Formats: sequence, C-alpha cells, structure tokens
Amino acid sequence: MPPSRLALVAVGLIVAAPVRAQTPRSSNVPFVVADTGWDSETLGNHRAVIDVAGPGSVAHVVIPWRRRDRHPEDRAVIVMDAQTGRPIANVRRGLFSQLQGEIDFEPASGPGRYYVYYLPFQSGGRSNYPNVKYLPVRSTADSSWLARISAPGTAAVTRIEAVDSLNSFDPMEVIATPAEVARVVAARPGRPFLVFPEDRLHPIRMTDQLPLRWTDRGPGGNLALEGRRGEFVAFQLGVYALRALDSVVVSVSALAGPGGRIGAGQTTVLNTGGTGWDGRRFVSRVDVAAGRVQAMWAGIEVPEGTAPGEYRGTATVTARGAAPDTVALRLTVGAAVARAGGADEPALQTRLAWLNSTLGQRNTVIAPYRPLAVVGRRIDLLGRRVLLGATGLPDRIDTYFTPEMTGYSATPNPVLAAPIRFELAGAAPFRPDGVRFVRRDLGTVEWESRSRSEAATLRVAGALEFDGYLRYRMVLHATRPIATDAIRLVMPLAPAAATHVMGLGLRGQRRPLRVDWTWDVARKNQDGAWIGGVNAGLWFSLRSDNYVRPLNTNFYLQKPLNLPTSWGNGGRGGITIGEEDGRVVVRASSGPRTLAAGDSLIFDVHFLITPFHPIDPEYQWSHRFFHQYAPIDSVVATGANVINVHHATPINPYLNYPFIAHREMKAYVDEAHRRGLSVKIYNTVRELSNRAYETFPMRSLGHEIYSPGKGGGYAWLQEHLGDDYLAAWFVPELKDAAIINSGMSRWHNYYVEGINWLVRNVGIDGLYLDDVAFDRTTMKRVKRMLVQDGRPGIIDLHSANQYNERDGYQNSAVLYLEHFPYLNRLWFGEYFDYQHNSPDFFLTEVSGIPFGLMGEMLEGGGNPWRGLIYGMTNRMPWSDNADPRPIWKLWDDFGIKGSEMLGYWSPKAPVRTDREDVIATTYRRPGRAMVAIASWAPEFATVQLTVDWQALGIDPKRATITAPEAAGLQSRRQFAVGEPIPVEPGKGWVLVITEGTR
Repeated sequence: MPPSRLALVAVGLIVAAPVRAQTPRSSNVPFVVADTGWDSETLGNHRAVIDVAGPGSVAHVVIPWRRRDRHPEDRAVIVMDAQTGRPIANVRRGLFSQLQGEIDFEPASGPGRYYVYYLPFQSGGRSNYPNVKYLPVRSTADSSWLARISAPGTAAVTRIEAVDSLNSFDPMEVIATPAEVARVVAARPGRPFLVFPEDRLHPIRMTDQLPLRWTDRGPGGNLALEGRRGEFVAFQLGVYALRALDSVVVSVSALAGPGGRIGAGQTTVLNTGGTGWDGRRFVSRVDVAAGRVQAMWAGIEVPEGTAPGEYRGTATVTARGAAPDTVALRLTVGAAVARAGGADEPALQTRLAWLNSTLGQRNTVIAPYRPLAVVGRRIDLLGRRVLLGATGLPDRIDTYFTPEMTGYSATPNPVLAAPIRFELAGAAPFRPDGVRFVRRDLGTVEWESRSRSEAATLRVAGALEFDGYLRYRMVLHATRPIATDAIRLVMPLAPAAATHVMGLGLRGQRRPLRVDWTWDVARKNQDGAWIGGVNAGLWFSLRSDNYVRPLNTNFYLQKPLNLPTSWGNGGRGGITIGEEDGRVVVRASSGPRTLAAGDSLIFDVHFLITPFHPIDPEYQWSHRFFHQYAPIDSVVATGANVINVHHATPINPYLNYPFIAHREMKAYVDEAHRRGLSVKIYNTVRELSNRAYETFPMRSLGHEIYSPGKGGGYAWLQEHLGDDYLAAWFVPELKDAAIINSGMSRWHNYYVEGINWLVRNVGIDGLYLDDVAFDRTTMKRVKRMLVQDGRPGIIDLHSANQYNERDGYQNSAVLYLEHFPYLNRLWFGEYFDYQHNSPDFFLTEVSGIPFGLMGEMLEGGGNPWRGLIYGMTNRMPWSDNADPRPIWKLWDDFGIKGSEMLGYWSPKAPVRTDREDVIATTYRRPGRAMVAIASWAPEFATVQLTVDWQALGIDPKRATITAPEAAGLQSRRQFAVGEPIPVEPGKGWVLVITEGTR
C-alpha cells in the first residue's frame, strides 16, 4: 500500500473532461453539473433542485431522477432548505422507484428553493480503505404534521444536479423507462440484438440498463466521427442482447474517401483480442447474456498521409446464429496531423491504441549487463557462468563476485555442488540425447534436450537471459504406466552458496539444518525460495502450465496462486532442504504419483542466479533521496539531489495515472534539472485511479484489466461501477478512488507506453515503485524506456512487508527478486521491524547486498546504527525522528566517496568486535577508516575491537579513534587504542580511525 504519511494537496486540479448539461427529449427536467458544490460526504453527490411557488405547510413533488441504482426505496433522502441551509425533518415519502420519487415536505421558509439529496451516505472503515454505506430510510416527521397533510401544494423540479462533472450520471447513466425500451425493441421486431453506436466522448457505462440517450435516438443509423491525420480515432458499438449471444464480433470495412481508402487493416477491435503483455497475439471470445449491454470498442488508425475529407464505410456486428447488424461510419479527417497518434489528448481515448503496444519487447541487453557468450555448453554472463549438462539442466553454476560484493573475482564461487537432476524415485536415471541450441541472441539463449528411460521420455526446454534468469519447461511423458513415490528435481548446492534462506515460510535467516514444506496456495503465496550466500545464490520458483501471477499487497487471498498440477499433485507435493555428504540438497517433489501410458505432465521451474552485479557504494553515497513533493529550493537546502514525487500531490495527483497534471509536472522537472536534481515519480501497476479516462473502455474488456470482486468502497465506485470490482487505495482529500488491476494484462502495454511518453514529454528521471504487480518482462520494458537516449532511468522499489495473512506470508525480497536486476535502490519498508530482527534478516530481506543492491530504511525511522552496517540511512524527510542529514555530514566529513566498503560478511573486514551480536563494517580510505558498530545484544555490552592495522595502513602507535558529534546519533568522544567500547542495546557508534591528530 502507499505509505500513510502524505502531503496531500487538492487545489486547482482538473479532474475530468467537461460535461455539458444534457436535456433528453423525453425528459423535461435537465440533468446538469452544479455551479457550486456542497458537502457530498454528508449529503451525497446528487440532488434535485425544487422550487416552491406558493404558501402552505406541505409541498408535493415528484422527482424524475431516472436512477441506475436498483432499490431507491431502501435509501434515504435528505430535504434541505436552501434559504437557511437546514435539513427539514417533516418529510413523507411516497412511491419510490428507479424512475421517480414522490415526496411531501414542509417548506419551512415558505416559497423558495429546496434541495432533495437522494444518495446520502456515510463512510466507514479506514480513511484510505473506506466502505461507504448509504443511509437507510428513517422517518423524522412529526406525527401531528403528518396528520395535517390533506391537499399539499405542488412544487416544481427545476433540474437535477451532480456535485461535479466526475460524479455526473448524465448522459450515459440516466436510465430509460421500461416503456421507452419496449418501444425501441418493438420497432425492430425479431432482432436478437440491437446496436447503439457511440462516439468516443460518451463511454458506455451501464451493462444492465439502457440510457435515455439511446431510446431517444434509437438503434443503428450512422456514426459520425472526427479525427486528424495520424490519429487513433476510437468509437464504440453498444450491443444490447435481446437473447443470449455467443461469439460477438465486430468487423469494420475499408473507408473510402477523397484520398482513396483507409484500409480495414487500420482498424482495431479491442474486445475480441489483441497483443498481450508478453507480445503474443491472442483472441478473446465475447458472449453477452440476455438483457445485457456489451460495449465493443474499436479504433481507426488514420495514416498521416491521408487526404483530408470525409471517408465512409461500415461496422458490422455479428454473433453466432444471429443475423448481422450494420452501422454506417462517416469519418471526417481534418488537415492537422496528430502528434503521437493523438496520445497527448487522452480524454479522446486515443491512448487505447497503447493497449496493443509491443514497445520495448525485444530482449536487448540493458546496462550494466553484457551480451551472453556461448562456448560449447557453457554460457557466460555478467559475473556468472552456467555449464549445461547433457540433459539440458545445469551441471555447474558459478559466480565471480568478491566476498565484499564490490567487484569481480577471478576465482569462481560454485553455486552447485553437483549437477541438477530430474528423476523418478526408484527408477534408473534418464539417458540424455544431448543439448541442441535453438536460439542464440545477445540477450537470450535457448536450448532443448530429450532424455529417455524405460517408462518415460523427458523433454527439457531451457532459456537463459542476460540478467541471470534461467527458466525450464520439463515435459514428462509416460510411455508405459508409472507408479512412483515421487517425481522430483534435485538441486545439490555448495554450502558456501547456501548459508542463508528466504521463503517457504522462513524469514530471511541462517539456513536451518532441515526444512520441510508443503503447498498451501489458498493461504500462502509460496512456490519457491532463495538460498544463498552474499556473493553466490539461487532463487527458484516451481510452476506449471496453469501458472497465473497472483495478486499481492493486501489482496493475495482474492486471487491466490494456482496449485501446479505437476509439482502440487493435489497438495501431496513439497520441498525439503537438508545437508547430505557435505552438500545442501534441495528436493522439489511431486509426492506419490501414478501415470497411465500416454499421460504427460509439465514441470516448470524458474531460477535466478544471484548476485546480479556488484553493489555500487559510490552511487549510494552520491544519490540522496528526498521523498516528498516540495519546492526545489527547499530540497536543495537539505543536500538531497533525487526527488521522489508521490501521488496525491499537485503535479501527480491521481494514483498510477500521472497524466492529468503533466504540464505542471514538466515545469517542476525542468526547474529541478536546472538546479542539478533528478525527479522520479510514483507510478506503478496494482491499482488504478478512477480518474483514468479509459476506465469504462477497459471495464468493457471483462476481467482482463480489472479484477473481479465484491464491489463496495467509496461512493463513486458504487454509483458508477456498480459491482464486480475490488476497491483499493483512496485519497480522501482528492476523492481519488482506485480499483485493483487483475494481474498480467494489456494494461502493462499501456503502462510501458505511458512511461515512454512521460520520459519524452515530461522528462522524468525514473520511477518510485510502491510494490509491483507486473512481471520481469514488463520491468525490462520499463527500464528500456527510462534509460533511452542516455537518461538515468533510476528505479527504487518500496515494499510493505508482505509476510502476513493478507499477502500470503511471502517475503518481499523473494516476491520481487525478479525485478532486482533493474533496480537502483530498495526501500524495505513499511512494517519491517528494524529493532527485533537479526543481522541475517537485515542482510537478506532489507539491505539488498546479496543481490547487488543497497537500500534505505523506513518504518519508525529505522535503526541508524544497524542501518550503517549495510550502508543504509533513513530517507529525507520521511521520519521526524530519523533525519539522515547528520549521517550524510559524517559521510562527507570523512570523505566516504571513494572509500572501500568492507562489511562484516567479508573475510577481509579489518575491524571486528569480540562479540557476535555486536558487529562492525569498515569504510576504508588510505590512511583512515570509518567504522560503523551496531549492537544486537539484548543488554548493555562492552566490546573490544580487533583491528588489522596493516590492512588499514595505520600505525597503531599513532592512531586516534574518534566518535564525531552527530545529532541524534552520538556525542563526540575519544577512545584510546585498545580501550573497551561501551554499546547500549539497539545502538552503536560511528568511529573514525586516523593516524595522528584529526
């Protein structure tokens, strides 16, 4: 979830395209947007304006509100005296229906204006996860007033108002009456469906009712469109099913005009297929239940060379077993040329073309990685090497990183102690035919192998990518009946590359002697683990052909993992980790299994070889993050030089939709660049603001982009989406109500295009990611957009601790490890406990060091002493009680830039203590060193330093040890060489060791 302490500003924001007042022909009451708003949190978003002309104690009014909510009789109304601003208690309800509401009320101020608020609500739950409840019917009328009602005077409804354009029902949610619908249907007897063409400015919103706009106009006819040369001109056809429809398809003809033809191939129909997030074409079947409305969105890509003028064609809707229906299209092409397909004007739905984008899909190598090199069966990549066995599985995996993780070593660090093997328990080993490479690109190498046994064949398809992502699909085919205790993958690991573990229900820690784990996908987002040391390790994930990326960050239980058919085996599969003959052996097993002759099972396993690259302490020291929108001058004054602009700010107001205030954002970015600062923005995928112009077109795609769910949440969602969604983060000050994305979808294509647009048009320097709901394919595409043309492309990832019931007890680092190759910094994060977790937890789950990253702390300000062991501080200005500037000053006074970081995990660490629970990291420069000491001891401790003076290049006889003054961290103090160092529990020291006086 987004961090909870935000600077929220809601002044002067344009929230939606303007909505004109509409007066339907068959309604004598206009539906409009109010000139002046009101307190919608008390009164709701909708009201009828009533004028009482004559005297009397009772006014009678019938409000033709044409509401889309199904049961108005169950919801309260509030009658307000406009002259006094006071609610009126004496109200009697008559007949309430979707079409109208009948009310008698006491006009307390006599003739004049009164308001009837007809969807008042009350918010409950958390402020950022509200659950609005509409007020129930409650009588407030005085019994004596009710007894006096005889012949009430008539009041007039002058108009029906929405509090603002965003909340307006007009025109697409003002419903038609049953009689109006019946009249339209009767005019087309025998038709299985009716087609209502719509332009792009009026997205179809209702799926179970017709808008009055349609029954006034009638179905079919012509659809007049306007566009520019080079523009993606979107339109929609509303299909109203009078009986159940199967396989609805829209086909658009070529359009003929003065310049020739705009070919049918220039048209895209979004609902029936497209290009997926993975670059593959797909086809979707669209069925429509009887009585439902399906919006079919399409778009015409007008070539830039098209001659201006009018182009004519047709759009035909067909369904299986039903006669087609055709609509005439008239497209007027203007002389102007649209920039970037019209993407600069998203209110025109031009960016719907982005849903089918393949931008960034080609697997080009991204710095600092280098092209893959294949020599025989050996594949070399940055800092690592894989040697394939004859089965196609790895015989060897080595890394070449120093123990300090600051560079490369000529000596390999073995990850495997023996080859990885796939086996049937109790059966003879498979006999391989050898490895055949089928693809050798700079960024990807792929191979195949086939093996046989007496009872089965095993086809292995493997691929290695430039960042160390190694994936396998293993297809086991039974050639005769098989009964086995287990089908398993055996991974023997070198002990030095298996000192720590994360995943499978284990927090980041020293690897226990034995791990036994079984599947529980209904409750746990667990399908693998990372096992490793600081400079060599392996992450693995067990999958099958039914794998679908689950939801995360509070929503795992709504869309959990699918149990892999092969590995899971109905819950009988599992994983064991143990020590055998000097090796650490991981066995991923299916458990007992029987296969008939001809049966096949797919066993997928994905690996990441860690680390991905060395850590970059210089980057850590020189890039100081300011995590708040603030005036540039105030940021410069702090010493920070990278600004993270959160959502809910004036230049980035709406969650994961940073396109509405883009001009203001560009002005801010330009000013920051002039002052030498970088600007990154909050923008990720998991949930999407309801302010997105494309909300309803994407809702028309079923559950492709938005997750199914129970509905509820903030009022706008309930009033305009109705049901079948998951309500997400809400910003009360902006009334920004987000909706949960479904997982991997074409929204990721849009997201990549959006990043590209922001880089090119706004000049952003990177992204702040708040948890991640896309896979590594999308992450690579995003990184390519960010670093294009030599741009910095800074990405930092924040995570709230996922190890809880809502998130399926998954470690954040395990969950997001596939993204780590493309990150510049971690911020782990909310709900991480920096006070009660071990150094091993800090090393593996927080610091990023075993993966080539460095990080910062968040929750409660972190622990500054422990953070310094891993080169971490808090982030400016996030926590009032942990300002990082004193530590930045310590770094600068010492001259940390250009120093060598020698962590306690390194055998070369020149300074150590005599206690395992009080540890030290040294930052070494010629002739001086800075030593960070932090205590995990439960009580006050006194430690003795063991110093390798030769390694420091300092004469101990002339050495001075000083604790410099640092506000909130320590008071200045001098220590003699050999003097014991007192350390309070949970605290520590920063010592500077020099030769001579300093």
